[in-house]
Amino acid sequence: MGSSSKMVCVVGAGLAGLVSACELLREGHEVTVIEQRHDVEWASFNNKEMGIGSEKLLKLFVPIAVLAFSVLVPVNWTSGTLEDEKSLSYDQIDKLSISNIGKGSKRFWAHIVMAYVFTFWTFYVLYHEYKVITTMRLRFLANQKHRPDQFTVLVRNIPEDSDETVSEHVQHFFAVNHRDHYLSHQVVYNANTLASLVEKKTGLQNWLVYYENQHAKNPAKNPAIKTGLWGLWGEKVDAIEYYRTTIEELCKQEDEEREKVVSDPSAIMPAAFVSFKSQWGATVCAQTQQTSNPTVWITEWAPEPRNVYWPNLAIPFVSLSVRRLMMTIALFFLTFFFMVPIALVQSLANLDDIERVLPFLKPIIQRNSLRSIIQGFLPGIALKIFLIILPTILMTMSKIEGHISLSGLDRRTASKYFLFLFVNVFLGSVITGTAFQQLDTFIHQPANKIPETVGESIPMKAIFFITYIMVDGWSGIAAEVLRLKPLVMFHIKNTFLVRTDQDREQAMDPGSLDFGSTEPRIQLYFLLGLVYAVVTPILLPFIIVFFSLAYLVFRHQIINVYAQQYESCAQFWPDVHRRIIAALIVSQILLLGLLSTQEAEKSTFALLPLPVLTIWFHYVCKGRFKQAYIKFPLQEAMVKDTLQRATDPTLNLRVYLKDAYVPPVFHRGDMYELVAMDEEEKDPLLVATKRRSRMNTPVDSRLNSSSGTNEGEFSRLRP
Repeated sequence: MGSSSKMVCVVGAGLAGLVSACELLREGHEVTVIEQRHDVEWASFNNKEMGIGSEKLLKLFVPIAVLAFSVLVPVNWTSGTLEDEKSLSYDQIDKLSISNIGKGSKRFWAHIVMAYVFTFWTFYVLYHEYKVITTMRLRFLANQKHRPDQFTVLVRNIPEDSDETVSEHVQHFFAVNHRDHYLSHQVVYNANTLASLVEKKTGLQNWLVYYENQHAKNPAKNPAIKTGLWGLWGEKVDAIEYYRTTIEELCKQEDEEREKVVSDPSAIMPAAFVSFKSQWGATVCAQTQQTSNPTVWITEWAPEPRNVYWPNLAIPFVSLSVRRLMMTIALFFLTFFFMVPIALVQSLANLDDIERVLPFLKPIIQRNSLRSIIQGFLPGIALKIFLIILPTILMTMSKIEGHISLSGLDRRTASKYFLFLFVNVFLGSVITGTAFQQLDTFIHQPANKIPETVGESIPMKAIFFITYIMVDGWSGIAAEVLRLKPLVMFHIKNTFLVRTDQDREQAMDPGSLDFGSTEPRIQLYFLLGLVYAVVTPILLPFIIVFFSLAYLVFRHQIINVYAQQYESCAQFWPDVHRRIIAALIVSQILLLGLLSTQEAEKSTFALLPLPVLTIWFHYVCKGRFKQAYIKFPLQEAMVKDTLQRATDPTLNLRVYLKDAYVPPVFHRGDMYELVAMDEEEKDPLLVATKRRSRMNTPVDSRLNSSSGTNEGEFSRLRP
């Protein structure tokens, strides 16, 4: 293909087709993608949710590395301070760092100038990337075929009404206040108990299929099991008959619970998914305050159906603040005291204590082989196990906080994990001690001494972090290619848990990319690159190699391996940008603290504007782009509605949205009419209501405008 722009048609909007189209667009060609289906999965777009892509990080760090090796490395190398100090022991790598410059030297001005250059270059790359991702997001939303979430709003904290049910209250409120655009609604049920019954029944059905297959292979023998725990003890019964009887009982319980959920008012939560006839109507509702009381009828864009985390919809809205406060306190203790449980386990490595507490184990402990295993491997294994389960712990904390979308859970988990890595990996390694010891040190010294304490240790830890990048970073990328953990888990499941073809399919499921743990680890290396760009530039090539490998590997994994779990349209990016800004400020403050210990007070003052400029830049980006991740332009919504009416005039939105937000446990034909949206085809002239008139009461009505009405409590005629 020549260098001139050409018109290219890509047939098929699968992963290969989308990637081909993306590459052709980058080369400047005009691309048209043809796909028979309407629900195109734009999985390649989610690659941006890894944060600032590894390709962009290469564009950021390669120029920084070139400048650092052209300017700072010669300045550091030619200083010769370490060679003049005969009493000092140092590594050769220290000659290339800021440690080789004597106190009070004017050479520090080179580092200050480079700090400004690196900061402004980072500003440029971040601003450009923010602009590109925002443009991609808006273009994606504008070009996307219709999806349920584009017409649906989640309404929470619906006020109680003594005369109407939640469903009737919602219908009345939106039929009155959004009368030209309201279409239908689906109330939210507390179906967590029902979901657990369905999950239990599914497991028992798998066991039934397994034993039926066993019986089919050997009809002469009826399989038997024990009814006790894990089938190890208890009464021995016929397996097929036992599971059939148990499943029948569960079906009855499931039907009773399902009927209870849809008929019991206490099982209906004060929340609902409300759908509209147009995207313009949904946009207006999602982005405006519904009543004079801002604490009720709270609206937000509904997540796409596969992005909804259904269990958390049953959490009362009023309890969310308390839950999040509790999890914030728990995160603090987990971050700063995480070594306490590890220390308890590691204390078991003290064999004298074990012999004193459990004297009957003395003959076993005295064996040399067992002694070496306990003392050599147990402490490390305990720490490794904790770090493996840490993302799961953080995800559980995010679920307790009450986030209603899977993408929201991933974003909150990523924030927690990055904080943990920053405190316990970065600061913990720099200061050499646990976070609790750091906290104690910081508390007992003046606040202005903290940057000096940390900054002074930065150059001395360069070799450690270079090793860390190679051992944890490079090997982590290699492990991502090998996928040893999923491979081992597959064989364990296949050996002990797989009983049916459905179980085997689940065991072979590659899963989706874990943004909650992967993205914070990548941003940790970003932090290291910014911190050491001025202090020890020799670390930058190791960072560049890491991001080069990460770009190649994750690009391959996202396209060919992982299954996309949801599409959040780059909602991750504002959080990633905020953490990058925080990393930039940390690097500037640490450089400020380091120079303040080198008798360079005059040059130190030159660095003071940098954190201020960085914060200003953050607010500029936030004001310029952040609204695109919160609100959808009314102009774009109107354009999309017009195009939809022109290109797909036969679309029946009521049918299309019929069961989009019905909980998965209700996806059954015989329950459909009980939980599906209102099927009324013709708009009534009157908005039906069961409210009694209170126009003649001597006191103000309890059901005022904050509960959904503005003038009276009677039915209203539509104009």
